[in-house]
Parts: sequence; structure tokens; C-alpha cells
Amino acid sequence: MWKILTEIPYGELTTYGNIAKEVAKRMGKDRMSAQAVGGAVGHNPISIIIPCHRVVGSNGSLTGYAGGIEKKIKLLKHEGTDLTELFVPVKGTAL
Repeated sequence: MWKILTEIPYGELTTYGNIAKEVAKRMGKDRMSAQAVGGAVGHNPISIIIPCHRVVGSNGSLTGYAGGIEKKIKLLKHEGTDLTELFVPVKGTAL
């Protein structure tokens, strides 16, 4: 999964669901849980080198960044990412 995270282009986004599909494909499995991917991504100890800030919820929610939502937003803005369709959830596990 870490390799997939490193393949997300600078300034672009993907979802936990898309990563789950790609992990399942590469492992030869039928499917993988997006929640499992989110849990693993949330424990990324080197989040600047492995860019997990580029992963968002399928509904556009900015969740799952161990460094905090404000840092995730700053990193995405620094990369010039369009944040207009994204939102900070009212409650969640990585707020």
C-alpha cells in the first residue's frame, strides 16, 4: 500500500476506496476494505515522504491524516490542490 501512496502525483488526490481497489488488484484479491486502508494510512510514520495527505474520503471529506486536518489542508494548498469540493467532517477519527 505504501508504494501506491507514493504514486499519487503532486497536487492530485485519490480516495481510500481507490487505494483499496488497487491494493486488492495487486494482491490478487477480490476486494479490500477502504476502512482498512484508512486505518493503515492513519498510522503512516513518515507522512511527508509517503504523501498520505493526498488521500480523501470518497465523499470529499478531509479525514485520516495523523498530523491533523489543518496540516493536511496546508499541504494540499501548498501543492495547489483544488479544495473547493472538499470539506472537514464534523466528527471523525482524525480530527
